Amino acid sequence: MHLSAPAIILSMRQHGEHGAIVRALTPDDGVQPGYVRGGRSRALRPVLQPGNLVQGNWRARTDAQLPALTIELTHSRAPLFAEPLPAAAIAWLTTLTVSTLPEAQPYPRLHAGLAAALDAIEAAPVARRWATLVARYELLLLAELGFGLALDACVATGVTDDLAWVSPRSGGAVSRAAAYGHEPRLLPLPAFLRDGGEAPDWPALFAALAITRHFLDRDLLRDRAADLLAARDRLGGLLARAAA
Repeated sequence: MHLSAPAIILSMRQHGEHGAIVRALTPDDGVQPGYVRGGRSRALRPVLQPGNLVQGNWRARTDAQLPALTIELTHSRAPLFAEPLPAAAIAWLTTLTVSTLPEAQPYPRLHAGLAAALDAIEAAPVARRWATLVARYELLLLAELGFGLALDACVATGVTDDLAWVSPRSGGAVSRAAAYGHEPRLLPLPAFLRDGGEAPDWPALFAALAITRHFLDRDLLRDRAADLLAARDRLGGLLARAAA
């Protein structure tokens, strides 16, 4: 097995006295694990920071063997970890990705979506702008893994206009008329999550994040929800401070 590809570092776990097991997301070959010799060294630890862009080379003699991985840094996002809000966002996105995607399965749309979200975190001075991409990435992840939400028509009536709510059971949109009297049981649907457009205001953004959190918890994270959602809730708390 020999694979050479650009990749986004997702996780690094110490292995042995000096090495590290690294998982990275490639555009065409999905999540790829590898053993990095000397990965715990002072020189390599900053390179293996989650969110960094690298050129990776994986080599193994058999498919059953953990590949040896050599890495060349192409772009570092390590300076962002000096700021709590960007650091929390990058940690959540990379942790969510590595915890839910099966290895060696191609997810080119997710690679593109994660890259776009990380680029926005790095480039946008206003958290409200890049947090929109966090919500969109979570929605895309659900869809790519078979748990997509149906937001284009009312699940009760089939109408396609005045969609204002999401059913927490079906994941389908609900029109304002069909929701009448049942609003406390439903999740508010912000228009941007369905229609796109400019960055929403904070209430709409938090409504979107509430939707994706609910379905991530229910459909993907399951037994791992408590540990993983702690990172998501930390990010939510920091965003709430930024909005205040």
